[in-house]
Amino acid sequence: MTQIIRHPGLGLSHPRHSVLALGNFDGVHRGHAALIRHARERAREHARARSIPLAVLTFEPHPRSILEPNAKPFRLTPLRVKERELSRLGVELLFVQRFDRRFAAKSAEAFIEDILVRAIGVSHVVVGYDCNFGHGRRGTPALLKAAAAEYGYGVTVLDPVCDANSRLYSSTEIRALLESGKPREAADQLGRFWEIDGRVVVGERRGQRLGFPTANLGLDQYLRPAFGVYAVRVSGDGPDDPFAGRTLEGVANLGLRPTWGGDRPLLEVHLFDCERDLYGRHLRVRLIDYLRPEEKFAGVESLRAQIRDDIARAREILAKAPEASGLR
Repeated sequence: MTQIIRHPGLGLSHPRHSVLALGNFDGVHRGHAALIRHARERAREHARARSIPLAVLTFEPHPRSILEPNAKPFRLTPLRVKERELSRLGVELLFVQRFDRRFAAKSAEAFIEDILVRAIGVSHVVVGYDCNFGHGRRGTPALLKAAAAEYGYGVTVLDPVCDANSRLYSSTEIRALLESGKPREAADQLGRFWEIDGRVVVGERRGQRLGFPTANLGLDQYLRPAFGVYAVRVSGDGPDDPFAGRTLEGVANLGLRPTWGGDRPLLEVHLFDCERDLYGRHLRVRLIDYLRPEEKFAGVESLRAQIRDDIARAREILAKAPEASGLR
């Protein structure tokens, strides 16, 4: 069970002398997993003398949303999903640092002294080769190493982590794949199918009138993948899980619904063989494969016929798709 410490500072009660993986970890992809595994190995080495927890330090909201407030939505993993994936990787302490304009002005040297040393009390820091932190992104692995002798912590800098085809695991690459309608390729980078996580909101009930009721989720700050129709797998989450731990399959339209003149992006999920009332429930919708782009239909009957075709194709795809793609 991961212990979450929000806004680390002096006076907080948590185990010290941790081995800390530092980064934003948006996506918690295979490269991130390799870094955290390396930190876990370091923690085990240190633990021969005493109990050393494995920790992660991340930032909320994502620094880019503060430094580039007009940027288009880009998040791969909101904090709720990030917490769950880091817990699966064995992280014992998750430090969540509030990122705002004031924190952005903190120098890299002050970040090391105030946060890593005094607030958290690290014994070892593990970072990627391209890690940057502090005002103006002046903090680098070299600066961490230069300060290590003064403060008495160790530093490991991880080289780039690539797949079997020498392609770098990268959140930027994952975003590009999703925006290009390639969820399978994105899953190869992530180590799991990418998901949209949220509560079901009340829609306009058009799907119900068409004979294909949908559970609708807003996208909020999530990245906008390619608009269109997807084969999906859906599960509940938390104490209000309506499926009691089961995974259901379905087809989903993600986008603006041009037939109806929609003006905000929405994820509309039609679940196969499910008639539950899902309003207000928390769902996890995993994008398994991309079926087709959105299109505007001339009438209700042509749309209904296309939905039937989409359902048939999605069932065929899902019958052959792997059950899960988990980080290892």
